[in-house]
Amino acid sequence: MSIAKKGDLVKVNYTGKLEDGTVFDASENHGRPLEFIVGAGQMIKGFDLAVESMKIGEQKTVTLSPSEAYGEVKEEYLLTVNQSDFPDNVVPNIGDRFTVNVNNSQIPVSVKSIDGDAVVLDANNELAGKTLVFDIELVDVQPGDAVNRDILPD
Repeated sequence: MSIAKKGDLVKVNYTGKLEDGTVFDASENHGRPLEFIVGAGQMIKGFDLAVESMKIGEQKTVTLSPSEAYGEVKEEYLLTVNQSDFPDNVVPNIGDRFTVNVNNSQIPVSVKSIDGDAVVLDANNELAGKTLVFDIELVDVQPGDAVNRDILPD
């Protein structure tokens, strides 16, 4: 039976939930298992480590702290702008999502708060600061020698 190890191409079915059980993503939403190379930095650290050493057909549930997932909320990722900075036809509301141009890069943000003319935009990942729970099932492993190892970090 194949066991997933660093450098292997794997396929997993998963459901990602918040601590209260709210599902935020699942492989079934995408119509196929998630495919990635173990240890290549393509996944959040805790998910990657959870899959390493799993056997095909094995299922597990892992709980990841923010440091193992999307990190803590970073205050420096909060940006205060004026409502007048928005196009005339856009009225921001708390929770709205926008893309802003920062140094020629498109950054997704959400409206965190509004106080008078001041609008606080949050560029943190929406899952930053949250403990995440994943139900994972390993469905396929292709050995690393069949995969391009040049993409693995040292």
